[in-house]
Amino acid sequence: MKAKKAVMEVRYNYIVIEGNIGAGKTTLAAKIAGEFNARLILEHFTDNPFLPKFYEDPEKYSFPLELSFLAGRYRQLREELEAPDLFSPFTVADYYFSKSLIFAASTLGGDEYKLFRQIFYIVYSSLPRPDIFVYLHLDTGRLLKNIENRGRPYERTITEKYLKSIQDSYFSFFRQNPENKYLVIDINSVDFVSSDDDYRKIRNAIFMKDYPAGMNKLIL
Repeated sequence: MKAKKAVMEVRYNYIVIEGNIGAGKTTLAAKIAGEFNARLILEHFTDNPFLPKFYEDPEKYSFPLELSFLAGRYRQLREELEAPDLFSPFTVADYYFSKSLIFAASTLGGDEYKLFRQIFYIVYSSLPRPDIFVYLHLDTGRLLKNIENRGRPYERTITEKYLKSIQDSYFSFFRQNPENKYLVIDINSVDFVSSDDDYRKIRNAIFMKDYPAGMNKLIL
């Protein structure tokens, strides 16, 4: 006689998986969507023509890169979130619109960043907010190994310093927007890609507890 599969309560309608470059955002979002038959939103970052140019010459291409990401993310999220999906219990995405400001804080400076920030907050107010942001935290050394292993040519120039600045930008955004709900999960000691048990630890952390607004930290 087969045991009945436990049904896990779905606490959220809209979940965002965030994290630094190489943290495993897309992999985790896809695993959750597959298990729960949820609607999956993935960022179309490979369509951005400025991305390879930015890694070759950041000073020249940072502003057009961030503006193009801003426009693309807004368009995608508006289109996908406004379209009802009656057959999925919730939506999970591997990024949110706030990623634009977080990365711009590391790539832009001075008047360019001030202008970008003004544009961001004008657009930001018109988008639905996730019920929870799940941030996958990995040390920069682990991130660099993951980036190397996936072998994208345009990512070869990414440095540990750049990854640290992105990490700092994420936590700065979390602190400056405490009305949102953040779950920061330290995944340095787990491998949810290769281990089903480790995946279930993260999944359970997301779904089996209700978290207050602000930053909630968990070490697995």
